[in-house]
Amino acid sequence: MTLDDAAAFANGLPDVVVATKWGNRTWLVGDQFFAWERPFSKADLKRFGDETPPSGDILAVKVENLDAKDALLEIGPPGFFTIAHFNGYAAVLIELRRARVRDVRAAILGGWRVATSLKTTRPAKPRPRRRPGTPKRGARRSS
Repeated sequence: MTLDDAAAFANGLPDVVVATKWGNRTWLVGDQFFAWERPFSKADLKRFGDETPPSGDILAVKVENLDAKDALLEIGPPGFFTIAHFNGYAAVLIELRRARVRDVRAAILGGWRVATSLKTTRPAKPRPRRRPGTPKRGARRSS
């Protein structure tokens, strides 16, 4: 699977918006991102040490929680992995050139569902406005 294939699938899901975050293409629903391009940083590459890092396009995808992440990685679909930077974070990485199309699509759809369940559905409450000349709450008045 290619990054363009993954992008086409993600773009076809309802209410998806594509943005750039961290300098990379990111897919969102509302204010919640669920998938993003994730090239390795210099620090990531250093952590691989003598091990050859995955190559080609890497896609990060949110999962429901850490238990879901552990379960998915235990099953071990081809191309799915994690790195130290993602420890304690509910997302997996996918080496797209090694992954099966159906697994990538299932992961993207799962991430989209997570984002859909978390997106902000109501506007933020407006903050009350102070009248000019009134002190801020908790501010001391000069005597």
